[in-house]
Amino acid sequence: MPRHRSPRPASADDLLDELGRLTAQALERAEFQQARVELAEALQRELLPGVLPELPGLRTAARYTPARNGLDIGGDWYDGFWLPDGTLGFSIGDVQGHDVEAAAFMGQVRIGLRAVAAASTDPGEVLSRANDLLLSMDTRLFATCTFLRFDPLTWELAGARAGHVPAVWATADGRSGIAQDEGGLPLGILPGEVYPVSARRLSQAGAIALFTDGVVEGPSFPIEAGLDRVMEALGAQVTGQTGVDPGILAAEVLKVADLTGHSDDAAVLVLCHEKPADLPD
Repeated sequence: MPRHRSPRPASADDLLDELGRLTAQALERAEFQQARVELAEALQRELLPGVLPELPGLRTAARYTPARNGLDIGGDWYDGFWLPDGTLGFSIGDVQGHDVEAAAFMGQVRIGLRAVAAASTDPGEVLSRANDLLLSMDTRLFATCTFLRFDPLTWELAGARAGHVPAVWATADGRSGIAQDEGGLPLGILPGEVYPVSARRLSQAGAIALFTDGVVEGPSFPIEAGLDRVMEALGAQVTGQTGVDPGILAAEVLKVADLTGHSDDAAVLVLCHEKPADLPD
């Protein structure tokens, strides 16, 4: 019978060579993944506003963190802008999907909201027109959104929601809550959808935090628990304080995302308001 020679045992040099090859591959993959993350972050930064509007007594800040899977680019956005009548518009939202198409669609939604907001003073009508606009684009994507309009003359904040997570608020006198106002369907789903409007006068110093679901919801972390955590974080920073730094506050809210185990991207928009003086009743 033929005799088979057993394979030559691997020498120490062979093992070192193989270890070096595997190490080089691992480093290459790590560098490639880091490059993907940096590219995703750069792309998202280009699609989001660099500056948010402010005025005496109202300061704003936003934070964004990309999806954890590199180029799984999300469609989360925030925005703030002056309107022709001297009021301020703010929006935050989340486009379905995690790819370049979602990111591009996000840019279209953000610009579309700016356009329709310039032609209507009613937040519900703004979302209704934006909804019709997105449906006319014949895309398979949809978006959740909250739109707010702030009037610096009356210090009133009016808003409407399109399938988006509710905002959280806190005041310096120790009160806080979740703004469970009635909303409508996400944008781009049903023609003729109506979006109820809620309004409140910002009569006390405090803050309002808006965010996407990547902040408050994870695979095994219910959204109710996330909202409670945001409310706790907001209250801890605002209660008994005046002149709260909105940037610090936005960063604290974004930390909640680390508790949820999320893999989605996440955005936060914070409005810090002082107690108004000498406003008409």
